[in-house]
Amino acid sequence: MDIYGIFKAINGIINAIKVLINAINGISNAIEGHINSINGIINSIKGISNAINGIINDINGIINAINGIINAINGIFNATNRIFNATNRILNATNGIF
Repeated sequence: MDIYGIFKAINGIINAIKVLINAINGISNAIEGHINSINGIINSIKGISNAINGIINDINGIINAINGIINAINGIFNATNRIFNATNRILNATNGIF
């Protein structure tokens, strides 16, 4: 085997190693792409979860506002009843006078 054949064989080995490195890089890039896809799916699920929580919070806010209105109406009724009761006491007290 002459020197030219030896260098040609070494060059072939170097080229084979380059192909192997490129294949490993391709596998690495594919794995990284899959990881990025999975992370994207996880982030999408988190976004949907946050949106649902926002809707639930909005509904709770509406319920709290309705409860506040009901409490205010009850307060008006209670105040009105106190006025009626006080008026009745005044009328009862004046019945004895007139």
